[in-house]
Amino acid sequence: MSQNNIPNKTADPYDVVVVGGGPAGLQAALTLGRVRRRTLLLDSGEYRNGSADAIHNMITRDGTTPAEFRAAALAELKTYDSVKVREATVSEIVQVPGSGFVVFLSNEGVVAGRTLLLATGLRDQLPPTPGLPELFGSLAAHCPYCHGFEYADTHVAVLGSGPQVPRMALLMERVASRLTVLTDGGKLDPDHHAILDAAGIAVRPEVVTDLRRSGSRVTVAFAQGPDEEVGGVLVSTTPVQSAPFADQLGLRLLPSGCTEVDPVGRTSMRGVYAAGDSAHTPATPIPLSSVVAAAAAGKNAAMALDADLLTIDHGLLPPGAPKLASKSS
Repeated sequence: MSQNNIPNKTADPYDVVVVGGGPAGLQAALTLGRVRRRTLLLDSGEYRNGSADAIHNMITRDGTTPAEFRAAALAELKTYDSVKVREATVSEIVQVPGSGFVVFLSNEGVVAGRTLLLATGLRDQLPPTPGLPELFGSLAAHCPYCHGFEYADTHVAVLGSGPQVPRMALLMERVASRLTVLTDGGKLDPDHHAILDAAGIAVRPEVVTDLRRSGSRVTVAFAQGPDEEVGGVLVSTTPVQSAPFADQLGLRLLPSGCTEVDPVGRTSMRGVYAAGDSAHTPATPIPLSSVVAAAAAGKNAAMALDADLLTIDHGLLPPGAPKLASKSS
């Protein structure tokens, strides 16, 4: 969008506009509220774990549904008058030099912030296996640490043939009563096949034609051979950014497709921070995808952002460094 077409909405910007109402964004808003930063949290209502039966592997919240988690977080945020939460989908974000950022909403609303914290997360692209979308989040999942224990003492299937499959299967070795890798017509690396054989993990190479719920189990149908009944299916997904704002702003990305950040969430653009599973440091090859990790990243990014604003507002920037918008009166 041309600078000439940007509405004059920067006269009294928020200190921070947080985009994304998942664990990272909610925690960031809480941290900012506790130091009374004028904060706007924009929540589109779409979440990576929206289909999950429950959150797991998070102390004090193990077994909580995502909806219960969000409701509790929003109730806590109401305590902080400086934090506003708005249900809205962002369509575009534009940097305005010297003023901060203008955020355009899909309902034609416009808001502005001195700084921006992106907590938009990832979404999971599933392989095109019939029946998998209907099961994903309950009897099918992508993370052994987050959901594997729910399939304990059952026959567990691991779907796929990529390099991550043997590790995913072996992670479940102490949890499942039996394991079968379903390559769905793909071929495992011979060394990986040998590792699975040595561990006593069966491999079925036939094409999977259907996954269907059978009570508390899953029936797996194949193009050839007998069906398998399993207690759960683990599958490797392809995570992609759920929002285009890193590209819009020209932020530096990593080979994973995620936004590059420093250890406390600063991106390659001054005034823009990112937290959650859509951002990670170059030292981490993949994002740390879990609710507890996202919340921790949101807290750290909010603290770094607040510290940076304190520095800017008190004139302590290094000589020659560009300034953000001045502190609003």
